[in-house]
Amino acid sequence: MLAKHSHQTGVALVTALLVTAIATVTAVSMAARQQLDLRRTANVLDTDQAYLFALGVEAWARQILIRDRKDGNIDHPGEDWATVLPPIAVEGALLSGSIEDLQGRFNLNNLVQNGAASEKDVQQFRRLLQALGLDTKIALAVVDWMDADEELSFPDGAEDNEYLGKAQPYRTPNRPMASPSELLLVQGVDRQAYETLAPHVATLPVRTPINVNTATAPVLMSLVEGLSPSDAEQLIEARGDEGYENISAFKNQDVFKDKTETIDNISVASNFFMVSANVRLERAQTQLYSLLSRNNDASAQVVMRAQGAY
Repeated sequence: MLAKHSHQTGVALVTALLVTAIATVTAVSMAARQQLDLRRTANVLDTDQAYLFALGVEAWARQILIRDRKDGNIDHPGEDWATVLPPIAVEGALLSGSIEDLQGRFNLNNLVQNGAASEKDVQQFRRLLQALGLDTKIALAVVDWMDADEELSFPDGAEDNEYLGKAQPYRTPNRPMASPSELLLVQGVDRQAYETLAPHVATLPVRTPINVNTATAPVLMSLVEGLSPSDAEQLIEARGDEGYENISAFKNQDVFKDKTETIDNISVASNFFMVSANVRLERAQTQLYSLLSRNNDASAQVVMRAQGAY
C-alpha cells in the first residue's frame, strides 16, 4: 500500500509540475503577445502622428506659396518658398521640408496633346535626352506609352506588343503619366537612365510652360537647338538672385542672337510645386510628397500626395 501511495503521490507531483509549466508558458506567451500588441499599437500611433506632422509641413508650404503669389508674379530661387526648412523639434518630432518648382522641369505630359504626339514638345524632349547623354529613342517610346492609339510611332515607338512579350507582361496605359516613376516601365528606360532623367522631368496634370528662372541647365539646353552647356550656365548666371523679370529679358540674352528657332512655352512664373516633408519620431519616420497647384487668385490646392517617392 505504501508503494502504491508513493506512486500516486509521484504522479500527482508530476501532474502539478506539468500544469504549472503549461500555465507559466501560457502566461509568458500572453505577456509577450501583449507587449508585441502594445508595441505595434504604439508604432501605428506614432506613424499616424508623423503623417499629421507631415500634413502640417504641407500646410506651411501652402501658406508660403499663397503669400508669395500675393507679393508678385515672378518665381525664382531667391524667394522665401525656395528656402529649405531646416530640421526643427516639435513635440518630440523632428520636422524638415522643402518646396521645389516643378515647372523648372520638362513636363512629360506635354508630349501628348488631345491623344496625339505634340511634335514640338517631342523635339524638345529629344534635346533634353541628348543633353543628358541618353538615347533619344526614348522620346517616341514615352509618346506611345501615353497616346490614345495602338499604332507604333515610327521609327522608335513601343506599343502593347513590345510589353506583352515580357516575363511579366503589361499594357501601355494610353493616358497621361501620374508619376515620373512610370518611366521605369517604358521601353529603353533602365534604372540608370531613369535616375539621370528624373531630376529634370515632371508629370503635371495640364500643359505647362517651363519657368526659365528655375529650370535646370539641361532643361534650358532643350529649349532651342544648338545650346551648349556653357550657354546654359550663362543663362543661369544672367538670371542672378532675382531671376528674369519677363520673357523678353530672357530671350534677349546673347546666347540666342544667332538662333533662328522660336522659343515658346516658357514663363517666369509657376503654378505647380512639390512639397517634400520629412518627419522623424522615436518609433516612426514619414516622408510625404505633396503636389500643390497654385492659382492666380493666390489659392493653392493639393493635387496629389505620395509617401516614400514621387
